[in-house]
Order: sequence, then structure tokens, then C-alpha cells
Amino acid sequence: MSVKGKTAVITGSNSGIGLGIAWELARAGVEVILNSFTDSEEDHALAKKVADETGTKARYIQADMSDGDQCRALIEKAGACDILINNAGIQHVAPIDEFPAEKWNAIIAINLNSAYHTTAAALPLMRKAGWGRVINISSAHGLTASPFKSAYVAAKHGIVGMTKVVALETAKEPITANAICPGYVLTPLVESQIPDTMEKYGMERDEVIEKVMLERQPSKEFATTEQLGGTALFLCSDAAAQITGTTISVDGGWTAL
Repeated sequence: MSVKGKTAVITGSNSGIGLGIAWELARAGVEVILNSFTDSEEDHALAKKVADETGTKARYIQADMSDGDQCRALIEKAGACDILINNAGIQHVAPIDEFPAEKWNAIIAINLNSAYHTTAAALPLMRKAGWGRVINISSAHGLTASPFKSAYVAAKHGIVGMTKVVALETAKEPITANAICPGYVLTPLVESQIPDTMEKYGMERDEVIEKVMLERQPSKEFATTEQLGGTALFLCSDAAAQITGTTISVDGGWTAL
């Protein structure tokens, strides 16, 4: 069965991983709903660009993923949700005894709670349509840990656990739930950090990437947003119909260590 004509809602998708997944799904003929907390002309223009260049439908719907009601309203406004990509996320780094409570609450709300709200709202639509895919973007930090990232690691581990529960609750239905666990991905945000890191360590670009940014990624190469989009598209295929409740690592061997 082709995914052409299916509708995908992708949270946090006006840049980075979410946008990369949106492009790959749109190229396969999936109608995509882009989302972020902003509501600018650029956001809507981006959706039009995706539609124009892929020949499929694309819309942008604003919703703040820290607000549960807005998460559920996003699914309602989409009107259909055959494929749900829970991607929205933020980060803050600090020792746990110095970690600001408001940052902890925001990370848990956006990185974890939002996926609960969107999934709860989307499952009835998938059941009505007789088919569905829930794909949660976790992280290598959903399977392992690093110091100073307590909220992020907690949220990403939580996403993996919730994925397994959703898979078990839908196991006898034509609905699957899986988590993709990326390592470091070359996004515009990561790219913008390279010059400052070069200056901080007095290193050349390639050295910063290999020895600092990709220290824990054995391949010493970034994953790409296109690769993550391809992984998501595979999970939507018939070949993945019996893949549910698991994680797929796209991390250059990070979690093999």
C-alpha cells in the first residue's frame, strides 16, 4: 500500500529534523502539516514551497507544544492524521542541582507531554481511517545518558517508554508506534554552533566536528535530515507493518559502545 494521499502531522517542523522528514514524506505524496510555535509569513511560505516543489498538499498550523490543549487542537485542525511525527523538542544544559525548574518543566512539557497529547488525539482518527503510524523522534539520549542533560534525557527515555505502551495498545490494529533515536544530526542549529566552537577550542572545522561535536559518534559523521526522513518513510511502508514498539538508532554507532 502506498502512503500517497495519507496525511502526516509533524510537530516542530519548520526547520531541522522535522522539516527534513516533512520533505521526504511530501516527496512520497504524503500531505504534510508543518508546525511550530510561531505564526509568520515565512512559516506559511515554507509550506507553500514544500507543496509547490513536491506536487502534494502542505499546510502550516501554529501550535505551542508546551500547551496540552494546543497540542490536541493541532490534530483537530489538521482534520486527519494518518501519520503522527512527534518531533518538537528543546534543550538546556546544567548540573541537576543547578537546573532551573522552569527549564525542566518546559523540556518535559515540549519533549514528552506534547507527544502524549497529540497521540491521544490522533489515535481515534487513525482507528477511524483503519491505518496509522506513530513515529516519535527520541534520541541516542533516549537509550543512554550524558551529564548535565537531566531533563532532556528523562524526556527522551520517557518517549521510548510511551512508544512501547502505544505499540502494545494498538498491537492488534493496523497501527504501529516506533521511536527513531538520532545521534548528532547536521541541522542549521548545529551548523551555526560550529564557528563558536572552533573559536572556543582553537581548532579547525574538521577537528571540532570529529573531536568535540562527534566525540561519542563512532562514525565521526553527522546523520542527515534526509536519512531521518528516509527512516520515517520506511516505518510508514508495508515492509515495516510488523515493526512496532521498538527503537531505530540513526547514530553512527553511538549506542553500540
